[in-house]
Amino acid sequence: MVLAPHVRKVGYYLVPTVTLLSQADRWRKQAEALGLSKDARKRLEWFIWHEAHGGNASLTTRHFGISRQCFHEWKKRFDVKNLRTLETRSSAPTHVRQKEITPEEEGRVILLRQAHIRWGKEKLAVLYETVYRTPISSWKVQYTIKKHHLYFHPKKNAQTQVKRRRSKEKKCITELKKKPFPGFLVALDTIVLWIDGQKRYIFTAIDTCSKIAFARMYTTKSSKNAADFMHRVAYLLDYEIWNTGHDRGSEFHKHFQEAIHDLGLDDWWSRPHTPKDNPFNERFNRTIQDEFIALGHLTNDTERFNRDLTDWLVEYTFVRPHQSLGYQTPWAYYSKAAKVSPRYSSRTHAFFF
Repeated sequence: MVLAPHVRKVGYYLVPTVTLLSQADRWRKQAEALGLSKDARKRLEWFIWHEAHGGNASLTTRHFGISRQCFHEWKKRFDVKNLRTLETRSSAPTHVRQKEITPEEEGRVILLRQAHIRWGKEKLAVLYETVYRTPISSWKVQYTIKKHHLYFHPKKNAQTQVKRRRSKEKKCITELKKKPFPGFLVALDTIVLWIDGQKRYIFTAIDTCSKIAFARMYTTKSSKNAADFMHRVAYLLDYEIWNTGHDRGSEFHKHFQEAIHDLGLDDWWSRPHTPKDNPFNERFNRTIQDEFIALGHLTNDTERFNRDLTDWLVEYTFVRPHQSLGYQTPWAYYSKAAKVSPRYSSRTHAFFF
């Protein structure tokens, strides 16, 4: 009788064998289960390498290009029973300055604001000193106005504040200092197609350095679909992504932003009505339309389209030479420029239909 490799015979009984994971694999499994950030996982790799090389701190620091002081500081924090100790701690101070405004000052500001509802904080601060013969800072006036919602048009003001917050959150792609290594910046965009009276949307993404690209058709241009697409792109690139860049389309808000946050990426936005801020993706979009869609692959059947598109993407990545890469394929360039998983090709063929 031939036993299965995972079973052994003890007396008259068949007993399943158990293969224990190495310490490094256990740590990586725990890190994945805990949802550790990219920085925490990077620090975990320090200690995995450190353990595998006889606990030599000098070799470890040279291998990862970090200072000895940095390594030893994290080593003091590192707890094998709690991998969350590798997460970056908040640098915010424990004790912060409190707003020092008295009830008397607050009441006076309320009266002045109600009497002059359209005046700004600076003017009200000057008026306060004139009326009450004592100075007050403009930030105290603003604090009181905000606390008690003393606005002429409260609803309009709330909308204005939302717009201001959004504009602050959107980091402009022109401010990003590009670095020439795979995964540093992945550009995204959306192609809109009308097929037999129906709208279809092709989300596209390309690594601006290695030119490894991905695309997928959806029936709607929702932020949920954009989030799904982003997770697929991250899986394709083995989660070695640092930044994403895209235009200000509605699909790149809400759920997409949540996906960006979950993946620990920095997000950058093109300027309004400025397609030249995303030239890599614009060029890739044209390539898809010229070399795939225009050659008889246009259909509103998303399953069929994505199946054919995946075959084309495999050719684009592994076979098609690229002029911008010195006529190398994206995969050949990526293999030389980055340490990648040998399972990459199987992932490319196994995209989720």
